[in-house]
Amino acid sequence: MRIAVLNGPSLNLLGSREPQIYGRATLGDIEKRLRVVAGELGAEVEFAQHNGEGELIDRIHAMRGNADGALINAGAYTHTSLAIRDALVAVDVPFVEVHLTNIFSREPERRHSMLAGAATAVLCGFGALGYELALRGLVAKLAEQSA
Repeated sequence: MRIAVLNGPSLNLLGSREPQIYGRATLGDIEKRLRVVAGELGAEVEFAQHNGEGELIDRIHAMRGNADGALINAGAYTHTSLAIRDALVAVDVPFVEVHLTNIFSREPERRHSMLAGAATAVLCGFGALGYELALRGLVAKLAEQSA
């Protein structure tokens, strides 16, 4: 089972960017942990981080035929990008939307997700652990559907 893990703008700065909000784990720390969990689950993970919306969309398009599922933290694009939502729907790859913080307890402009309606699930507020929980949930859901 192949899972793409996509991260949007400024997530490359995790660990140093507002650690009181986003925590001290770096994106590298998250990727390292997900590789271990994927190994336990018999899955393969591929990681990408892009600050530009178009680059994220190109990466989403590349998932078609190459990924069985995806985790995506689109960062601020979560709240604004119909283009990313449309790309995710177009490639027809089940995905889980992940956020380090609880977006529903944040500023009003962060409380709406353009992606959530098309997502298999949304996981937010567990910090870096949320990626692991999302991976475990997605792999279980995909395995259940293929059984």
